[in-house]
Amino acid sequence: MEQYLKHDTVVYQIYPRSFLDTNGDGIGDLRGIIQKLDYLQDLGINTIWLSPVYKSPNDDNGYDIADYKAIQPEFGTMEDFEELIAEAKARGIGIIMDLVINHTSDEHEWFQRALAGEEKYRDYYIIRPGKNGKVPNNWGNFFADCPWAPFGDTGEYYLHLFSKKQPDLNWRNPAVLEEVKDIMRFWLEKGVQGFRCDVINIIWKTSLEDGKKQFALTGQEHYLSQPGCHEILRRLNEEVIKPYGAWTVGETVFVDIPKAKDLCSPERKELDMVFSFEHMECDQVGLKWFKTRLSLKKLMSTLTRWQKGLGWNANYFENHDQPRFISRFSDSQNYRKEASKLMAGLLMTLRGTPFLYEGQEIGMTNGDFADLSEIMDIESHNVWAMAKSLGIPAPMRWQMIKRTSRDNARTPMQWTSEANAGFTGGTPWLKVNGNHTSVNVESDLADPDGVHAFWKQMIALRKSSDVLCEGHFRSVLESGSVYAFERILGMRRMLTVCNLSAKEIPMPAQLKGWKNRVISNYDDSKAGMLRPFEFRLMQP
Repeated sequence: MEQYLKHDTVVYQIYPRSFLDTNGDGIGDLRGIIQKLDYLQDLGINTIWLSPVYKSPNDDNGYDIADYKAIQPEFGTMEDFEELIAEAKARGIGIIMDLVINHTSDEHEWFQRALAGEEKYRDYYIIRPGKNGKVPNNWGNFFADCPWAPFGDTGEYYLHLFSKKQPDLNWRNPAVLEEVKDIMRFWLEKGVQGFRCDVINIIWKTSLEDGKKQFALTGQEHYLSQPGCHEILRRLNEEVIKPYGAWTVGETVFVDIPKAKDLCSPERKELDMVFSFEHMECDQVGLKWFKTRLSLKKLMSTLTRWQKGLGWNANYFENHDQPRFISRFSDSQNYRKEASKLMAGLLMTLRGTPFLYEGQEIGMTNGDFADLSEIMDIESHNVWAMAKSLGIPAPMRWQMIKRTSRDNARTPMQWTSEANAGFTGGTPWLKVNGNHTSVNVESDLADPDGVHAFWKQMIALRKSSDVLCEGHFRSVLESGSVYAFERILGMRRMLTVCNLSAKEIPMPAQLKGWKNRVISNYDDSKAGMLRPFEFRLMQP
């Protein structure tokens, strides 16, 4: 069986609700993705990561699944999905899907049958009696809520580490494993090439005892990367993934390098890659909602440690759960284009598989929401309520939400300067960013020096360079705002140089021996100087 994951794989994440609406209901759909396959092929990507399109009540925008083998009607039909697979394949593009198996929706048939008293399905979930008149334990919840909710009128509670409408599955029950294997085979038979595994390292709960009180999330020591999780991943890999030549990348919560190695080292045969979060936490104090100025020193050292620590990284700077990185690390008002291109250069020259997110290729920025009424994200509303209960003033609460809400990355794709950015002929499900009149695909494609053009160049360069695809990583300089590293394959070397600031600075003496520029995001690079947010790729 052909192995789909290769070192020249470049992944483009699509958040279907926000990509392109073709029927005027304000929600993106599968036919919108089909319509833009030529655009994606021209960009140079060869894999699409498709965020959930399964049937769902949309409490958490599709990450609460009511039927794993059905398409959400607002996205289209199973026939549309099958056409998408076929049309993508015809263009040399594979598709991986989100695999959400820590929890289901409470509207899933399994949970409904459990509520109806069927013992078989009751054991699909984690249901416990209360303790001393309270919920079963003192754990925290990822959505700033109590993780236990009443299980019907039984006097018992079910565990939900996320929304109340997302009851956690009981992976101690072998029937759950068999159900998930069947689901995975269903989609692999339709032609998908693998899965992005949602919060995959918390699926196994070793114990339901009280947790140690801590600032992050109380109780995590009982479910974070437990031995049972590793055993489940090995079985899924051996019995489903590898027989199809498929591949997996895991979203892994609170993971450090040793834990990541345990999940994705080739000899362990669990996951192929993991998404880590440490580099996305260089602008926060403790929890992600408490932002501070981005520490460039921390960002550079974190990238380097992960590059050295893992044999192969899943590299990303944006996704559906993170604010736009361009708004976080750069002066997006004055240097949006330059910083967006720098991000392209950096992502495409790090060792590992690059993942870019819809809109990143044109330099989309955070949403321009005016108040909480324009935010749809359930997590944001829960955090607002929690912050209010703690007495945090409304202006401060709004700044927390405005800077950090997941909706910042979920604003509709900006295709044109026309009404609703060409995303829909109806009313968009989420507010379109007002800067679509100047930041959009149509105008960027018309600009030979545009952000899109540079992403396209960098993707093509990476895919054609065995040094960038295969070469080892060596840090050269992490000083001030300058991040420089080599990629080395045999006797051949390439040097990435990034000025991660809005200031023009002298070229560091350590880098002056590199004379031959391969590519830069500035046509008029100055000798001996680095321009604001300049990226250069050099050869000896």
